[in-house]
Parts: sequence; C-alpha cells; structure tokens
Amino acid sequence: MCQPEPALPPLPAALRAHLRDDAARYRDDAAGTPGAAPRGVLAPRSAEEAAEILCLLQEAGLAAVVQGGRTGLSGGARVQPGELVLSTERLTAPPRIDAVAGTMTVGAGVVLEAAQQAARAAGLYLAADLGARGSATLGGMAATNAGGPLALRYGTFRQQVLGVEGVLPDGTIVRRLGGLYKDNSGLDLSQYLVGSEGILGLVTRLVLRLHPAPAARRVAVCALDGAAEALALLPALRAGLGPDLQACELMIDPLLAETCAARGLRSPFAEPAPAVLLLEVAGTDPEACGARLEAVLETALEAGRIRDAVLSASEADCLRLWGLREGCSQFLFQNVGPITSLDLSLPLAAIPAFLAEAEGLCAGRARPYVFGHLGDGNLHYVLACPPDAAPTDEIFALTARHGGAITAEHGIGADKLRWLPLCRDAAEIAAMARLKRAVDPGWILNPGRILPRPFPQTPEARP
Repeated sequence: MCQPEPALPPLPAALRAHLRDDAARYRDDAAGTPGAAPRGVLAPRSAEEAAEILCLLQEAGLAAVVQGGRTGLSGGARVQPGELVLSTERLTAPPRIDAVAGTMTVGAGVVLEAAQQAARAAGLYLAADLGARGSATLGGMAATNAGGPLALRYGTFRQQVLGVEGVLPDGTIVRRLGGLYKDNSGLDLSQYLVGSEGILGLVTRLVLRLHPAPAARRVAVCALDGAAEALALLPALRAGLGPDLQACELMIDPLLAETCAARGLRSPFAEPAPAVLLLEVAGTDPEACGARLEAVLETALEAGRIRDAVLSASEADCLRLWGLREGCSQFLFQNVGPITSLDLSLPLAAIPAFLAEAEGLCAGRARPYVFGHLGDGNLHYVLACPPDAAPTDEIFALTARHGGAITAEHGIGADKLRWLPLCRDAAEIAAMARLKRAVDPGWILNPGRILPRPFPQTPEARP
C-alpha cells in the first residue's frame, strides 16, 4: 500500500509577508520538463532581505529553489514538489562602472545583455556572451559558471568574477565587493559560490572584470572534411591569430544544412560540408586583425586543410554569419521534434574517436546533431528523440571513458544528478556534501540538485 506524502510544514506568517503572486509561471526552466507548482515565490530586494528569508526557511524546515532567468538546461531551476521559489528578479541594482579599475558592480538579477550594453557605453567590454543574453541573469551565470563561445579567449564566467555579495543558506551574508585583482587574505568565498548551482548560497551582487573594447572584429566560416580536420587546424589558428582568436565554433553536417533549409537562411557554401568551423577574431587594430585572419585561411586553403572559406566584410556580415551558428540552437528547439540535449566536455584529442563511437551507439535509436565550442572541447550533442528513449547512459559512459565530463556549462542540476559519479569520485562527492551541510544544516536551498536529497550522512560525517 502506498504511504501518504508527509504533510508540508505551514508557511510562517513572517514568510507569507514576502510572497509574490502569479507563482505558476515559475514552474520550470529551459529544459522543458514541467515542474511542480511552487508553494509561493519569494523575491528579495537586497542581501539583508534574502538573509531574513533564508533564516525563516531554515527555522520552518522549508525548501526553496533559486531562480534567475531560468535559461538552464539541467533542471536546476525547475520546481520540485513542496518547494518555494527564491527569485533574483528584484536584485536589479544597475551596473556601476569603474572605468579606471575596469570593473562593473551590478545586481544578480540584471540580464547579461543589459550589462553588455552598459559596458559598451563606457567604452569597455564584458567578455561573456550566450544566445540567451536577453534573459540569462548575471547571478545565474555565476551560479552555473556559464561558458559560451568567448570562453576560448577569456575563460568561463568564473574568470570574469572579481567579487560577490551572497547569502549562505543559514542566512550569513558574505560580502566581497572590493573588486581587488589581487587579494590573498584568506579563502576566496566569492569563488566558492561561483559554480555552486545555488546549493551553497544565493548570489545577490557581483563585481565583474571588464576588458578594453575591441576596435573591430572579423568572422569567417570554413568548410572542412570533418571534426578531425577542424582539430588539426587549431594549432595553426592559435599560432597565426594569437589572442585575437576569441571564438571557434564547430557545426557537424547535417545540422547547418537542415538549419538553413528550415529557417530560410542562406547557406555560405554551394555544397554542404561535413563540418563547418566559425571563427571570430577581434582586436584593437582593425586592419592587422583582419589581415592575420585572411593570411591564416589563405595558407590553410593552399595546403588543402579547408575546402572553402567565407569572410565577413562588414558588421552586418558578422551578424549574418553568427546567425547561422545561433540558428542551429533555434532550429533544434523549434523545428525538430522531441530532443535530448547533452552538454559534454571532452579532451580535444578525443573528439573524433568519441564522435565515431557515439554515432554507433545512436544507430537505430536516435539521430544526433552536433555543434559546440571546439576550442575548449565543449560539444552540444543533441539527440532527436524523447529523453526516455535516448541512449544517455551509454553516451555519458563513453564521455567518461574518454576522460570527459557529462556537463561543460549547464551544470548537474536535478536532471544529471545520478550520473555525477561518472566524473567525480566518491570522496569528492562526500566532500561536497560536507560543505553543503556546513552552511545549510536544514538542507533547504536547492535540495536535489548536484547532490541527492537528502544526502546520506556517514558515521564519519556526523558531529
């Protein structure tokens, strides 16, 4: 006989005073799986208000899931039964730029595109970009250590964070907003929160590193014979373009051809290519930047390393060529039926063998579409099939055998929790649980993300 679900603790009156209406729209994230109806939505305006809310949650034993722009693909922001939502949507302190230091202090609920525009208006550059720039929030990007195409040159979002104001699940406020480039005075608690997917605390404000704004950029798309040829080209690209190379995006046939056909985009090549590489260079000297790219591609063409290449001649061309790459994501989510989106990180040298073996695993079961950030080994391996029919176990196990990780930039969340042991050993997972328990004794913030809910205590871990 099924046991009835235990009754949920009542909401304290002090907590009800913080609740917002219209809770239903907060159920899920971009992964698409429906979430439960939240018990309510809490949206603090400051770190102090967030601390008060978290203390009330701990006292009442109530669980909450942190939400930013809900653009993640691992179920990290999806509401689980009985949870409240703790939203950053009111943490919108506008960007404050220190042009001398090259920093931006900004609220966690501000969307990436607004921060990019603020940096641009000051003649500076925020070195982070995503297709979801209009809805992804900076706090969410910090919590998931977001990647994207610019990670090749500038690193992931972690490298853009100089300081954080955050609230631990027990209500402790951690405030490191000095923006110092060098500070070895103890543990860096800011970086402790970056990449923690909300299980260790709520980010409320950030200090971000800014860079000199590039004077110009050039974009090229290259037709190649396959992923192995694209990887073989990388050393020449790095040697010839140096730090000006800031994006190196791979699209495997038939993804680009089908994207162009379905979305009415103009294909850059007369004949489909087995693989297409999109390159972006940017620098302070427009003429030198473009000349280096042209020289590298001319040499590659003469050596037979690439079949063909198309270069931008204007900013409009840059946008059009990037539209091909971003159109691939739109095509998969809007024009293909049920999909299972896997976000893999692989050693560069292992990519060709992985692709060949993974195609064999998918044969007769799912049609794979492959694209990603080649320069840093991040492949988006998207299967045209429902999640319950996808060979996810086999693909993740293959990734691990090649020395990779089952997520490169979307995190573990709730959806990939059971596969975490493929890329983290038991000692690491237990250490994560001890950290979680130390700052969240009630296990109330983002439970069931990264770690099981509740994580079993070993005798050694008990006080």
